Amino acid sequence: MAIFRDYYMRKKIAIIGSTGTIGKNLLDIINKDKKNFEILLLTAHKNHIELFKQAKKFKVKNLIITDPKSFQILREKIKNNKINIFNNFSKLSLILSKKTDYLMSSITGIDGLNPTLKSIKFTNTIAIANKESIICGWNLIKRELDKNKTRFIPVDSEHFSLWYGLRPFKSETIEKIYLTASGGPLFNLPLNKFKNVSINQALKHPNWSMGKKISIDSATMMNKVYEVIEAKNIFNLSYDKIKILIHPQSYVHTLIKFQNGLIKIIAHDTTMKIPIFNTIYLNSSKYFKTKDVNINYLNNLNFSKINPKRYPMIQLLNFFPKKLSLFETIIVSANDTYVELFLNKKIKFIDIKKKLFKLIKKKEFVKYKRRQPKNVDEIIKLNNYVRFKILKNVYKS
Repeated sequence: MAIFRDYYMRKKIAIIGSTGTIGKNLLDIINKDKKNFEILLLTAHKNHIELFKQAKKFKVKNLIITDPKSFQILREKIKNNKINIFNNFSKLSLILSKKTDYLMSSITGIDGLNPTLKSIKFTNTIAIANKESIICGWNLIKRELDKNKTRFIPVDSEHFSLWYGLRPFKSETIEKIYLTASGGPLFNLPLNKFKNVSINQALKHPNWSMGKKISIDSATMMNKVYEVIEAKNIFNLSYDKIKILIHPQSYVHTLIKFQNGLIKIIAHDTTMKIPIFNTIYLNSSKYFKTKDVNINYLNNLNFSKINPKRYPMIQLLNFFPKKLSLFETIIVSANDTYVELFLNKKIKFIDIKKKLFKLIKKKEFVKYKRRQPKNVDEIIKLNNYVRFKILKNVYKS
C-alpha cells in the first residue's frame, strides 16, 4: 500500500528544452531524488542522441523533437521502445492530459516563446529560463499565467534571487534594485585592444560555464541589458529603479533597497543548480549542500559602477520605451544575428555594438516603440524580418 501511495504522490514534471545546460542541471538534481519525481515529457530541437539517453535513464514515455531530420532518426531508433515521439507542441493536450506539478521552459532564443505560451495551461507551476520570452512577450505570458492560475518562477540567478528576496513584499515597497554583473571575460582587457578581440577571448567567462551565445552576450554586457528588461517586466518596475553593479566574484546576485531603509542582499555560489533546485523544491525541507560561508571571501567582495566606455551596450537602455513594445524584439533579433555573425567570423567583436546601434536608429524600426505585441506570430514575423534584413546586407554580392 505504501508503494502504491508513494507512486501517486510523486511530483509530475515536464522539461521543455531538456538537452541544454538548464535542462541537464535539472535532470542532475532529479537524478538524486528519482523516487519523488515522474517525468512526463522531455523535448529538444536537434540533439536526438542526448534526448534518447535521457528518456531511457528516466523512463520517459513522451518526447518532442522539432528538427525534421532529427525527428526521423529518433523515430526509427525508438521503434521497439514504448515511447511516444512528436515533432511539435500541438499534441501537448494529449501528452499532459492533467496539469503537471512543475514545468521547466528552457529553450533558448525567441524559438522558446511559442512552446512556453502553449505550456502554461498544462502546469500548476512554470519555471522560465528563456530570457527572450520574458523580454519580447511578457504581456502574452502574463495573460496566460493569470488566465490559467499558473504560478511563475524565474530561473535566471538574478531574477530568482529577486523573486525569492521579495517574498512576501510587494514591488511598490522597492526603492531600487541592483543586478550584479561579473564584468565577463573582457573585464581587465585594455580598451584599446577591444578592436581585436578574438572569439576565444570573448568566450572565456571567468566564473560561469555557459553556451557560446550567452558567453558573447556576457562579454558585450548585452545579457545584463536583457536582465534589466526582464526585471522591469516581471516585477513591474520602472527602468530608473533598476541599476547594474560590477561584481567580479558573482557571489552576490542582487541587492534590494526597500523604501523603509532596509537593504536585502541575496548571495549564493556560482552554480545555476541553486536557483534551479529552489524552483523545483520550493517551500520544501530538501537540503542543497554548499560550501560554508568564507569570512575572508566576504571581506573581499568588490562592487563598482559600470563603465559605459567598456560596455557601450548598456546605453541601449536609453532607447527603450517605458512600456513593453515590439522594439524589444528588434533588439533581441538584431543582437542574436550579429553575435552569430561574429561567431562565424563574418564581423568583428566591436561590430556587434556598432551595427546594432545603427540598425535600431532606422525609422522603419523606431516606429515599433509605439506597438505592443498582440500575439506570438507578430513577434516571430518581426524577428524573421530583422534577421533577413541583416543577413541580406551582410551576404549581398
